[in-house]
Amino acid sequence: MLITNKSDITGNTNTMNINITKDELEQYLKSSIPIQKFFPNLSADEREFIMTGITPQEWDDIFSR
Repeated sequence: MLITNKSDITGNTNTMNINITKDELEQYLKSSIPIQKFFPNLSADEREFIMTGITPQEWDDIFSR
C-alpha cells in the first residue's frame, strides 16, 4: 500500500510503499497497541515512516552532518 505522510522533521510530504492493507493501517491508528507489536513484520524504517513520515534518507541527511 502506498502511504503518504508529512515528515515531522522537514515538513515534506513523502510516500512509501509498505506491505500492509488499508484496514490494517486504520486498525493500528485506532488502537493503543505499540507499533512494534502491531506490525512486527515491518522494518524499523517502515514503522517510523507510519508514525512520523520521516524517511530513511531524511534520517541519513540529519545525522550525517
